[in-house]
Amino acid sequence: MKIKCIITDDEPMARKGLRGYIEKIEFLTLVGECEDAIQLNTMLKNQQVDLIFLDIEMPEMTGLELLSNITNPPKVIIVSAYEQYALKGYEFEVVDYLLKPVSFDRFLKSANRIHALLQTEQKEADDYIFVKSDKQLKKILFKDILFIESMENYVIIQTVSSKEIVYTTLKQIHESLPQDIFQQTHRSYIVNINQVNAIDGNLLNVNSYKIPVARNLKDNIFNLILNNRLITKG
Repeated sequence: MKIKCIITDDEPMARKGLRGYIEKIEFLTLVGECEDAIQLNTMLKNQQVDLIFLDIEMPEMTGLELLSNITNPPKVIIVSAYEQYALKGYEFEVVDYLLKPVSFDRFLKSANRIHALLQTEQKEADDYIFVKSDKQLKKILFKDILFIESMENYVIIQTVSSKEIVYTTLKQIHESLPQDIFQQTHRSYIVNINQVNAIDGNLLNVNSYKIPVARNLKDNIFNLILNNRLITKG
């Protein structure tokens, strides 16, 4: 994954330092430099960008003022000499806040954080299936599926916001899903184990639904859900 980034800082030496750091990191690609927030505002209208390294104190308009005036900005890492803006910066959901002078070690840590974040977001965006329901082809994200219930020649896909009835078998749809996340708990049910919020005897609480677990599958299913995270009294 290549991350396209822009440096915005009114200090030439600060831009030079960040440019040198970016050149050392293989997955970062510098696509532009701006001397102030107004230049950045113009560049964002003409350039697709994944990440902004943004100074705060700049002429005409501060970095925070710019963030308050744009919708759906790219990811932002603030690079500033003033720590008092940190809390305000995080109100804009910035990924990180770097205090000048920035060491390469600290810069690399921040770059790795944004790389992991964007990879996760990309994976989630790619994790979906299309199903035919109500004479339409509907896109369903894996993470939104609560469970799937078999109804003879049909299945019901229950998501966080809808119920889709699809003409297929439980076996066929299971083969289209990630096997580590979607587990068959019963001959009639497949459950997204990430959506389980409680275990009650032989039942799984999934949102407001109770899904049965077959006796012969119970130990394996419970181990997968708990994943060594069960806290007991010693």
